[in-house]
Amino acid sequence: MALIGRRNQLPYVREATPGFYLDGGTHGEILLPGRYLSRRPEPGSLVDVFVYRDSEDRLVATTEDAYAAVGEFAFLRVVSVNPRIGVFLDWGLEKDLLLPIREQAAPLRPGDWLVVRVALDQRTERLIASARLNRYLNITPPAYPEDQPVSVLVIGESPLGYNAVVNHAHRGLLYHTELPGPLTIGQPLDAFVRRVRPDGKIDLALDRTRVGYQRVVPLAEKIFAALTASGGRLPLHDNSPPEEIRAALGVSKKAFKQAIGVLFKAKRIVIEKTGIRLAAPVKGGPGRAG
Repeated sequence: MALIGRRNQLPYVREATPGFYLDGGTHGEILLPGRYLSRRPEPGSLVDVFVYRDSEDRLVATTEDAYAAVGEFAFLRVVSVNPRIGVFLDWGLEKDLLLPIREQAAPLRPGDWLVVRVALDQRTERLIASARLNRYLNITPPAYPEDQPVSVLVIGESPLGYNAVVNHAHRGLLYHTELPGPLTIGQPLDAFVRRVRPDGKIDLALDRTRVGYQRVVPLAEKIFAALTASGGRLPLHDNSPPEEIRAALGVSKKAFKQAIGVLFKAKRIVIEKTGIRLAAPVKGGPGRAG
């Protein structure tokens, strides 16, 4: 059976005008639009896809990666607001992720960034986000030994340090006194366990910046340099074809979106429908930043 909001290995069934149909088990056949595969799979072969619901609430498959799967936490950007139902978040897929009003912890506007957990509504089988993080953090003390490597996501600051989600499951704390400098909300890190407290919270020490995050920062600087060289504007944006992004910058669309997210959060660029531009004009450069 296909798992909604997760990656699946689904058997290929048949081809039709819209694309390729995969066997979703009890969910029936699931469409993989033709643009995601360059050629027809062999009959019965397994196709690696992410399953979610499209704008018409139908199950659909994609070969693209979401920034987070069901049960995971992520730092996402608000792309639009519907006062009646909630806000929509960019999570790396064609259809944005809904953060319902009931799951918001504070009012939000387009361009805001926040940490959320991706969840599957058991009643409707719809994917949603929740900013009410505490309800999803396990308070049962985990059986982590001292110095156990863990992945963490920074979710807030306290007088003692930075609160973090540990391995998408537990609450941890990185102490100010053990950090070389400030951290930022939504920053992913590799850390190691210092101590598991009786209340289930985990004292952490910083190990090293996660490899994936290390790749994003240099790319962000590369994009910033390209913007400067072009006079402050590039005709690349969230909806640009992957081939166009790769031809211009030599990187995947997912990496590009993560990198411009870093630049946007740092208020170094502005993201527009037709492209990206520097937040301030380029002095003496060709053209203008707008």
